[in-house]
This record gives sequence, structure tokens and C-alpha cells, in this order.
Amino acid sequence: MIDKLTFLQTLLEIDNSLRFLAANGYRGFTCTGHSLEKLEKWGEGRKSFTETLESIHADLGDCRRCKLARGRNRIVFGGGNPQAKLVFIGEGPGVEEDRKGQPFVGAAGQLLTRIIEAIKLSRNQVYIGNIIKCRPPGNRNPEPDEIKTCFPFLERQIAAIQPDFIIALGTIAAQALLGTTTPISRLRGRFHVYKGIIVVPTYHPAYLLRNPDKKRDVWEDMKMLMKEYRYED
Repeated sequence: MIDKLTFLQTLLEIDNSLRFLAANGYRGFTCTGHSLEKLEKWGEGRKSFTETLESIHADLGDCRRCKLARGRNRIVFGGGNPQAKLVFIGEGPGVEEDRKGQPFVGAAGQLLTRIIEAIKLSRNQVYIGNIIKCRPPGNRNPEPDEIKTCFPFLERQIAAIQPDFIIALGTIAAQALLGTTTPISRLRGRFHVYKGIIVVPTYHPAYLLRNPDKKRDVWEDMKMLMKEYRYED
């Protein structure tokens, strides 16, 4: 019997695939050999990916691919368990992250640690990264060209880790992963999918520091995650 999570993933993947095909002019498949060959190759990409986090990090190097390189102190590649079942994705490094070269080590990072511990995990069991790897001046939001330049490295990291779940922290992370302009307030509270991986959008810890009344919403999102996380175990 198919389990609940697999069924959900299948439905979400079918929905995404049909939307993609419709947007690119497809109106159906014939039973020709060419069409059947295309169908057989769906979903192969994730299984055949062989990069490692080390090789991706080496390829990133002392990155100068966008204007953020001019003002940063350190590249914040990401950190944690390279075989994590759960990945947290934030927006970008802040002051402390830029100084230490590690993700989520400032005040927002301390709150994220408490969130991780509240779901009965530790930071060394998960992987933590960001949409961009260099701190924007004045902690402003990443600009579209910066996200476009940096996001492919995050995609490669996710493909190398092959997690079962991603928690998208905040609007920037959720919109970049899901390819949408929908605000986080409307994205949170339900499951989404990114390349076959279940995505749980929720508020960023930095936002919670300014709006502590939203912590209840984040806890509801974490309970939704835990139910499926434990179910899959």
C-alpha cells in the first residue's frame, strides 16, 4: 500500500509537471516512441546526481560572480549533515555569519537552534544554508540578479544532499525555491514541493524576533512537519 507521504509527493509532482508542460505548449502526449521515451526519463535527474558538497564548494571558490563579493568578509557556504533528511534554507548571511563564515550564528541563529531542538533534532543532524552566500550591504534583501547568480549553487547542494524535507525560512527563500511571488503568509501552513522534495515554508527567525506573536504559527508549521517526518521513519 502506498504511504501518505509518497502519495502526497506524487500528487504534487504530477501537478508541477502538468503545469510546466502546459506553460511550454504541451497539450498531451501521443503513444509514439518519442513521447514514451520522454516519459521514461522523468525523475531520473535526482537519482543520477553524483556531485558532493566538497566539489561544489571547490567550484564556488573565492566567488566573484556578483557584486556582493565587493563588500563581504566571508562566503557562507552552508553547514551541517551532508546526508541530512531535513534542510533549512534561509535568505542570506547577516553580520555574525559574514564574520564567522557559518550560517545562522547570530541572534536569529540562536532562535533557529531552539526551533530545531523543539522538533527533537540537533543542528548536527540537519543541514543549514541560504539562498545567497554573501551578506548584502546593510542586510538589505537580495536583489534578483544576485539570487539568479547564486541560486544554482544551492540547487546543486540540495541535489547532493538529497533531503526528504526542506524548511524554507521566510519570503525570499520560499519564493526562490518554489518559483512564486506569493507571500510567505499565504505559502505557510501547507506542504509544497521542490524537485520531489517536500517544502514547508515558514517565517524567518529574524522576523520572529521582531514579531514574537508569529512564533505560534511557526510551531504549527513544525508540528505539521514532525507528523510527516516521524511518519516516514
